[in-house]
Amino acid sequence: MNDFISATSEVEIGMEATGHYWLSIYSFLFEKGFVIHVVNPIQTDGWRKGVEIRKRKTDVIDSVLIAELIRYGDFLETSLADKDTMSLRNLSRFRNYLVSSIGDLKRKTICVLDQVFPEYQSVFSNIFGQTSKEILLHLSNPEDFENTSSDQLQQVLSKITFKKFATNKINEISTLAKDSFGIKFALDSFQLQLKLLIEQISFIELQVQDVEEQISTLLDKINSSITTIPGIGNVIAATILGEIGDISRFSSPSKLVAYAGIDASVSQSGEYHSSNNKMSKRGSPYLRKAIFSAALVASNHDPVFKAFYQKKRKEGKHHLTAVGATARKLCYTIHAILKNNANYEVQLPKEDK
Repeated sequence: MNDFISATSEVEIGMEATGHYWLSIYSFLFEKGFVIHVVNPIQTDGWRKGVEIRKRKTDVIDSVLIAELIRYGDFLETSLADKDTMSLRNLSRFRNYLVSSIGDLKRKTICVLDQVFPEYQSVFSNIFGQTSKEILLHLSNPEDFENTSSDQLQQVLSKITFKKFATNKINEISTLAKDSFGIKFALDSFQLQLKLLIEQISFIELQVQDVEEQISTLLDKINSSITTIPGIGNVIAATILGEIGDISRFSSPSKLVAYAGIDASVSQSGEYHSSNNKMSKRGSPYLRKAIFSAALVASNHDPVFKAFYQKKRKEGKHHLTAVGATARKLCYTIHAILKNNANYEVQLPKEDK
């Protein structure tokens, strides 16, 4: 037992924070009392380029490189989040997965509908609204709409709130069904696909609601002032807080900008300097997407960010370039709000007051 305690104090373990693979072994070794250093893969990649002349990458070589990095001590440790922050990160990423899954299912649904009843989409501005989905669960091809009985119609309407609206839509669809050029063969298989796809979409949408409720509960517990910043609601707040972790990891706003990957990449060779640098897109893609989405809203609804965005547009910047600049400005605001734990306040330039 004493030998084991001695070993845990003498041995230092280094590992990359790659995907999900490191977390379980980290937890096990941490419980055993080992000293563990978790490093970002970007650092080990940079170390590899500095010491490796030949382009080689194997598990053994990677292990040696991590050991050398820990040995020389020229690295920054990855700060691990507390359990609430980690829960926010897990839930926000899982929500992102669910929403992406819904998007895939919707594209597949449209593909099937285009073959069976291409005219259907012209009736609804959103075919995945509650009324449309309920209709498609019962009536999914032109023949169904042409031969709908009063009992079938009542069954469809029983779960729809706006029954008059739904009835008018069904009548409109029935008229289009008479001259539809949708396929006439293998309809049973397409009809089954459509029904199951709609059911999956509805089910996952309920799961998204459950995740968002849990996110809201955690945000209430954390009580962060980040939601006072324009463009940042609960979902985006959960993503930002979960991906950033402890704000003290970033000694300056520019480091947060770099971590989000919305800093400009630098291209220089000799006397050549690129005048058209692109966004680096390194760091957390989840954080980058969240901040970019928030900047898009803020540039339309907050006077400070709107004025900044419009200034960039007047300078001749493309819309996305201007939003990217707004996102960088937003990073500075996020850093200040989290660092000082203060609410956001609109501070217009003196000439605008």
